[in-house]
Amino acid sequence: MSLDTSLSKPHERLAALLADDMAQVNALIRERMASKHAPRIPEVTAHLVEAGGKRLRPLLTLASARLCGYGGPYHTHLAATVEFIHTATLLHDDVVDESAKRRGRPTANLLWDNKSSVLVGDYLFARSFQLMTETGNLRVLRILSDAAATIAEGEVLQLTAAQDLSTTEAIYLQVVRGKTAALFSAATEVGGVIAGRPEEEVQALFDYGDALGIAFQIVDDLLDYWGGEATGKNVGDDFRERKLTLPLIKAFAAADDEERTFWKRVIEKGDQRDGDLQHALDLLNRHGALEATRQEALSWAAKARDAMGRLPSGEMRDLLIELSDYVVSRVN
Repeated sequence: MSLDTSLSKPHERLAALLADDMAQVNALIRERMASKHAPRIPEVTAHLVEAGGKRLRPLLTLASARLCGYGGPYHTHLAATVEFIHTATLLHDDVVDESAKRRGRPTANLLWDNKSSVLVGDYLFARSFQLMTETGNLRVLRILSDAAATIAEGEVLQLTAAQDLSTTEAIYLQVVRGKTAALFSAATEVGGVIAGRPEEEVQALFDYGDALGIAFQIVDDLLDYWGGEATGKNVGDDFRERKLTLPLIKAFAAADDEERTFWKRVIEKGDQRDGDLQHALDLLNRHGALEATRQEALSWAAKARDAMGRLPSGEMRDLLIELSDYVVSRVN
């Protein structure tokens, strides 16, 4: 399939270019989320899987395999594995965060219950491991199982660091690597491994996914304070939920005693009042925390571009480089 230049966004063009492979992935997902004995499993899974979204992670696996010239059947298994791991973590996250909406729709835990969400998430993790083993490749099994463990570790670290203003940028980066970048880097790395590419190319794919995932999450966190209708984000959601993201960590590090008292009241104590969000935004701007966070995102996007530059040239590589630019385009 040739590239449709009428599509403006790189992830849309990526999806168009990989449409045939993605159709196989979707068929595999529908097949493997079925259950003979527990009809609630496909009900809950379908609610989330069919809610939309860019399917960026499985697309990265398909794109990496295509870039590396893979001609076998197992890239679709790996892409479905990545999507199952992602979906399982979303089900668990919504329970932990007590979320009521995802992608504008009621969450599974709200429509059914917490127990169903957790157990169906566990089922999807089990299905993902079944898909991995069918490839017969122990290295991809190790990469994806390591990613699943790192994601869980990152979520626990985020939980223990929540509302703790002593959280450093290093801890934040560790959380981001766990909750987001670990699956991005695994998704790209396995494409090179299954294709049997040289180690330097496999490493470049890992580095690309790692940097892309970090940039992706930093931008998401920045848009909570820099957002608006055009970005699809409501300004201040993270502030109201007292999440310690990079802009706030930077502002607190630069704060004077009076400002630290404010941050402790609204974040650690949860005593938020009218006008606090605006004051928080004023402090973030006063100390340049938003611009510094934007520069961090741009730096990670540049690292993703550099990593992709170490891979074979061609249409797919160019599109993945463009994707790294697009991830940070909303804060340019």
